[in-house]
Amino acid sequence: MTKLSVNLNKIALLRNQRNIGIPDVLESAKTVIKAGAHGVTVHPRPDERHIRYDDARQLKKMLTVEFNIEGNPFTGKLMELLHELKPDQATLVPDTPGANTSDHGWNLHQDKERLLPVIRELKDLGIRVSLFMDPDTTGIRMAGEIGADRIELYTEPYARAFRTNENVAQTLERFAAAAGFANEIGLGLNAGHDLNLKNLGKFCSTVPGILEVSIGHALIAEALQTGLYNTVKEYLKVLAQS
Repeated sequence: MTKLSVNLNKIALLRNQRNIGIPDVLESAKTVIKAGAHGVTVHPRPDERHIRYDDARQLKKMLTVEFNIEGNPFTGKLMELLHELKPDQATLVPDTPGANTSDHGWNLHQDKERLLPVIRELKDLGIRVSLFMDPDTTGIRMAGEIGADRIELYTEPYARAFRTNENVAQTLERFAAAAGFANEIGLGLNAGHDLNLKNLGKFCSTVPGILEVSIGHALIAEALQTGLYNTVKEYLKVLAQS
């Protein structure tokens, strides 16, 4: 079965709006682990607008599942954090410091040479290295050449096609071909970005060999919907009893 790693960034974003520690990132991690998630993902950005570096440190102390830290190795303190914590996996993402969210994979024609020593450095620490990539076979081949263990397919183009019901089959075909090629050259496959309860099943049943999906924004939004009714009921129960 494809493993699920839950991205907790949106929990931290909500917490950061008030200085009272609610919602609690560590308690949220315990909840997703109790529910059966196979891993936890965080993507600390240099301005710490959601997950903070210290959140990652605290999570490292308590996690009983795989820990995946995402980010750009050339900005902020990501490399220092990876050296300190040695997570199970580092997913390297080419986002700019002010980016709202990750919106493209690595261009290895430009970044191959500077990523090569970074990948070697992380692998020497015993960290599995995944590169955030578009479904392009040329780029995927280069990811293998510079020593990546896995790639994470950037799935927003599929999510957009699914949402608009345009070119879904053709888009899935492109992802399936990219995944098949990655499997052929020995790269492990992860996937993530805008996957949700509606589009996830079709993706994983069509695209071969997905080892892990990392899902945050949609999962947290869906949790608000599926849990909101019961929470309101609990508040009404307290009021009735008082």
